Amino acid sequence: MAALEISAPSGGVLDVRIDRAPDNLLTVQMCAQLTELLLDPPSGAHVLHLSAAGQVFCLGRERAADTPGELRTETRALVGLQRALRTTRLVTVAEVQGDAAGFGVGLLAACDVAVADAGARFWFPEVGINLAPALVLAWLPRVVGERQAFWLTATGERISAARAVELGLLNAVADGPQELAKQAGERIATLRTRDHRVHSEIRDMLHATRSLDESQALELSIDRLVVGSLRRNEKATGEK
Repeated sequence: MAALEISAPSGGVLDVRIDRAPDNLLTVQMCAQLTELLLDPPSGAHVLHLSAAGQVFCLGRERAADTPGELRTETRALVGLQRALRTTRLVTVAEVQGDAAGFGVGLLAACDVAVADAGARFWFPEVGINLAPALVLAWLPRVVGERQAFWLTATGERISAARAVELGLLNAVADGPQELAKQAGERIATLRTRDHRVHSEIRDMLHATRSLDESQALELSIDRLVVGSLRRNEKATGEK
């Protein structure tokens, strides 16, 4: 069975499932495959629905590198996937049925929408092997703040799905597998009722303003709003 199961788009939805028991660890090859899919998605795809098989969602990545060169190649693959999740034209929805750790938390946190089972737990285990999680620290403080990022990475504390919602790592919690699938499906269906172009523009604006202060972001919004309005008018004219 393939470690990364990718379906053909159906109704604009591209299903991707991690299936690498027991821990669903991502390999460099899996990261590269998913990155390519995100950066060059099939025609007609609007939403990427990411899920996993088994008892856990993803407990991180497989550590196979030893030499400096191998470590750099491995890390670049992880960074490439994180960037692809943030820059893809697809809307990404993570359905998290079980625990996530390390890079697995980064995977779901980089998605636009993430819903998890109430029993899922989330943590950053690198401190347990005497490693500062540099890649995690590149994005985690932006989501949860520096104080929480320090505590989570310095202790490896496991947090509940409810706490992950409070910290901004998840959108919502579902009570059991059936409710989880229902919530993920409903959110995908809601997204599909809206214009794919607009979603792309929203994602692009969020990405573009991430490193700007409020004044710079407001200035950027002028041109973006003008262009978006013109595109909207062109579409409305074409539909008449």
